[in-house]
Amino acid sequence: MSQSTAALPPPSAPEYDVVIQRNRRAPMRDGVALATDVYLPAQDGVAVDRPLPTLLTRTPYDKLGFAADAEWWARRGYARVIQDVRGRFASEGDFYLLKNEAEDGYDTIEWLAEQSWSTGKVGTVGTSYMGWVQSAAAALNPPHLAAMWVNQGAFNGLTSSLRQGGALELRWLAWAFWNAPVSPEAARDPVLYAALDQAAVDLRGYLDRLPWRPGDTPLSLTQDYERWAIDLLTLAREDDWLWQLPSMNFERFIGQTADVPTVYSGGWYDSYTRATCESFMAFSEAMTSPQYLLMGPWTHGEAPLDRTWSGDVDFGGSAPISGNLSATRLDLQRQFFDHALTGADSGWGEMPPVKMFVMGGGSGRRIASGRMDHGGRWRDETAWPPAGVEAVEWFLQPSGGLSEEVAAEDGGQSSYLFDPERPVPSISANVSSLREFAPEDPTLKQQIWPPTQRSRELILPGGADQRTRPDVMGAEPPYLPTASRADVISFRSEPLVDPVQAIGPVTVRLWVSTDAPDTDFSAALLDCYPPSIDYPEGYALRLTDSIKRLRFRNGYDREEFVSPGDIVELSIELYPTSNVFQAGHRIGLEISSSNYPRFDVNPNTGEPIGRQTHRRTALNTVHHNAAHASRLELSVAPS
Repeated sequence: MSQSTAALPPPSAPEYDVVIQRNRRAPMRDGVALATDVYLPAQDGVAVDRPLPTLLTRTPYDKLGFAADAEWWARRGYARVIQDVRGRFASEGDFYLLKNEAEDGYDTIEWLAEQSWSTGKVGTVGTSYMGWVQSAAAALNPPHLAAMWVNQGAFNGLTSSLRQGGALELRWLAWAFWNAPVSPEAARDPVLYAALDQAAVDLRGYLDRLPWRPGDTPLSLTQDYERWAIDLLTLAREDDWLWQLPSMNFERFIGQTADVPTVYSGGWYDSYTRATCESFMAFSEAMTSPQYLLMGPWTHGEAPLDRTWSGDVDFGGSAPISGNLSATRLDLQRQFFDHALTGADSGWGEMPPVKMFVMGGGSGRRIASGRMDHGGRWRDETAWPPAGVEAVEWFLQPSGGLSEEVAAEDGGQSSYLFDPERPVPSISANVSSLREFAPEDPTLKQQIWPPTQRSRELILPGGADQRTRPDVMGAEPPYLPTASRADVISFRSEPLVDPVQAIGPVTVRLWVSTDAPDTDFSAALLDCYPPSIDYPEGYALRLTDSIKRLRFRNGYDREEFVSPGDIVELSIELYPTSNVFQAGHRIGLEISSSNYPRFDVNPNTGEPIGRQTHRRTALNTVHHNAAHASRLELSVAPS
């Protein structure tokens, strides 16, 4: 359960002034220098004369934007370091997404440990890309890395971070479009800036015209952004060079990764939900040092950690970190780093290995904010998945039901036509970075960072009723539930007699066939509220989803196509979740073959990934009889 505010320690008070060393040049092994700002605690304008615990963040988002955070730590006795990654803002070198972060992170940590103001124990902290680069550096085991707080970071880029189930998470192509205008070359060239800025406004049009070939988009005007975007679009096999890098696939380097205390924190509606849980599971088993998992009901980024809501649903006042787990988010992180870097009795020693928010249990009413009250509470555990959790199978039924009983021998099949020209629109999802720039306000001039000043989401991050709206990309009037589409097959349980606590991995195992050589199958898990005065047609809350490209059903080291009439089994690993389905609710599952623009769309042709020349409609079938028992596997915890 969550702590009460009264039981929390007061916010930590500042003790020092701050002096700043701007643009120190940290040397990398290949001669490139990375711009690094150092914030030191000071008294009377002079840095304190003693070695300090050192805390590093490496960012592609301009180190100047982290000044307030850095000063907060320095005022409390830390040497706080913010660095622009290679090829971004004030740093030298060429930027290729994530490629060099393992080596550059290692070299930066070791350089910091040599500084006179450092104790030689370096901690790292950061969110998203800044979380990713921490694990990348750790994969090379820098001797002076001492602790990490990886908030919303990656694990295996091929399976749970960049690509998923063989499909590309299109948020990364969006990332290229809205970061290219703030690349160093665009900053030096107003004409280039204007072209890239307009491209970011036109993002959804470019996504609709995938696949891209060299020269198809204004990204080609940059030195590197087009190259890595096309690499991400086309490299989908385990043996492709990209997934061999320590910066891209931490799973391959578990045996040599730095064994240091680490917090893996994330959200049930974050784009890295599965990666966060996979990291904790893998490194808890491999490491001797303590590993921690903190999972809230949050979307991507740091601001959501102090919100009560994600998307269109609200989880109540206990959801934010501030006032529940600690006085503030930074105070909670300081508890950890004081414990791990200085040995102080900060109270972190009493932190359980797993602290997670269990969603659900709310009234289901529309509250004053306009959001649905889904509710939830904090829960402490010793492991993930929690002890006592069991896999419960819910079998697809011919009538659109979900039951714990296997379908009859003549349970039949459900077929639909999947037209890649009309993919199922993504309404809400575990997503980040999938946004386009709004047309520029002339008063902003070139002040385009942070991009949220003039951007709009293409998908609603978080949970929502699965009904299209005018602002949903690809939606058409009348704006109806996704379940009403001819290319979506929907399955619902009977109203639950007792609550079901689904806490842990979620897997959908399907027996399928298709008349195409290759296609995709997508799945979404829903918490289906009954009709109410606020939601007369009920509320189908999407909890988690994923997708699987059929050619990769037996692994990512091979591509196996099918022939018409072949019935094959495939598994779709959805993101894990933690949710109570209340009595009276239904467990819902929607199956289709697309989820766009969350994922790229399969052309159904069997051509090389990201290089197709045409599209075709596929007749796709899900079999659900005794011999082909398609099913949903939920991890269910005892009540």
